[in-house]
Amino acid sequence: MNFKKELAAILFELLEQEISADELELMVEKPKNASHGDLAFPCFTLAKLKRKSPNMIAQELSEKIQSPIFEQTEVVGAYLNLFLNKKLVSEKVVSEIITQTGHFGAHEFGGGGNVTIDMSSPNIAKPFSMGHLRSTVIGNALALIVEKCGYKPIKINHLGDWGTQFGKLITAYQLWGDAEQVKQNPIKELLALYIKFHKEAEIDSSLEDQGRSWFKRLEDGDEEALMLWQWFRDESLKEFSRIYELMNIQFDSYAGEAFYNDKMDRVVQLLEEQQLLVESDQAQVVELTDEQLPPCLIKKSDGATLYATRDLAAALYRKENYNFAKSLYVVGHEQSLHFKQLIAVLSKLGYPWAEKMVHVPFGMMLKDGKKMSTRKGKVVLLEEVLTESIAMARHNIEEKNPNLANKDEVAKQVGVGAVIFHDLKNNRMNDIEFSLEEMLRFEGETGPYVQYTFARGCSILRKGNWQADVPPANCHTTWEKEWKVISMLIEFPNAIQRACENLDPSQVAKYVVDLAQAFNKYYAEVKVLEESTEQPARLALVYSVTVVLKEGLRLLGIEAPEEM
Repeated sequence: MNFKKELAAILFELLEQEISADELELMVEKPKNASHGDLAFPCFTLAKLKRKSPNMIAQELSEKIQSPIFEQTEVVGAYLNLFLNKKLVSEKVVSEIITQTGHFGAHEFGGGGNVTIDMSSPNIAKPFSMGHLRSTVIGNALALIVEKCGYKPIKINHLGDWGTQFGKLITAYQLWGDAEQVKQNPIKELLALYIKFHKEAEIDSSLEDQGRSWFKRLEDGDEEALMLWQWFRDESLKEFSRIYELMNIQFDSYAGEAFYNDKMDRVVQLLEEQQLLVESDQAQVVELTDEQLPPCLIKKSDGATLYATRDLAAALYRKENYNFAKSLYVVGHEQSLHFKQLIAVLSKLGYPWAEKMVHVPFGMMLKDGKKMSTRKGKVVLLEEVLTESIAMARHNIEEKNPNLANKDEVAKQVGVGAVIFHDLKNNRMNDIEFSLEEMLRFEGETGPYVQYTFARGCSILRKGNWQADVPPANCHTTWEKEWKVISMLIEFPNAIQRACENLDPSQVAKYVVDLAQAFNKYYAEVKVLEESTEQPARLALVYSVTVVLKEGLRLLGIEAPEEM
């Protein structure tokens, strides 16, 4: 199925092994214009080697290439353009998809290596906002994509369950909190207290000192502080679990920042042993001048440890417990400096595996062009968005298909899928403007459009009494009309590989939109269900499209309803 690889192997032999097959494969291109063939090989690099013009080399290769998978070659300047044998390749592709079904597009280059994925990581005692959606869905999609490429993902929800904000929250609760109100509506009440603290602290700066003091008591194991912290944490986790269940997302670990409290002394000790800790303004830091980075703060002047200390402890723990081949941190781009410092400090400590740690940054979720802020109370709650999206999907179903059997289940699949897809279709570095209306449109680049195309394909197969047991051998068709769709199906494994290598789920999201568009265009032009000798081949193509659309959506963490 990797025709670039097949062409590279042929060229390797023709060029008498002067350039490796892997290098040749990297040189093979896919022309932007279909009239220039399915594959193109530029001969510029060979000109120096052969001491001939690129055009002459292209001509010579064109005359020598003999393979049943290519029906035609042509030379345009320095390029050798190749056209795949439509009938042979189409039957091969469709047979492979029918045989492999959901395994189609899989790779094995992961070799079973563990990949830890630090993702989602909401803050305890704060609501799960739209701002946390990005880390959650990008991380979940990356877990599914790396698994498809032969790795073993380990999803870690590194909860924000420690830090100065808990000192502030405890201070606010002691001053203005009401136990009964918190019990009745924990997250809402705790958020209100947190917002009030910041408003009051603008007037009375001594509140900040009280907050720091309470956090120090918490770090030192103060009974009252620990009791309040545990209560806030338990209530928050109940709320988060409900949202994860709605999105069908599970985790392998909920070890948050607090989990590493008893593991930080070791980090400080290691840094001291290697004489990497220096004093700066009464605080303990690791100098990173050679790395052209600001110093990494390890301990504050009052002895309290920091975010970096915990992340160093977490990195050591993950390497020792999971022996990761890669360790991904799906965290907003504003934390880029922190991760550069983290990796630099581990490298200074002499850990070669530090280079396997990768920050996967992403842009912000904006509301009216501005960042959402919990501190200022400007926040859009994810659960409310999901609920509203499901309700809008349910309303659409009532209008367009009131007799649908499992309306509630489909509304959930479409509503949740719409929110996830709206995020993942964008390159992760782009900021996203929050818009429910945009998410739920059935036209254009949306989740419901791809799901609807899948459901349409399933409907065609039901009407055509399609049986997927036997791959269609010797189909009575030239596959000319089907070729654009076939060309898209060939690309699926490449889209998955690109998504994995670039840690970018949008590669898969864009792919399923393109495949859906190519299929809908084909269906508008060809009478698939018309009784003819070509019908079995056409139904086989429809089936192949449904398999790939369903698997593409699955890799994004989205379900595909068979009826809508």
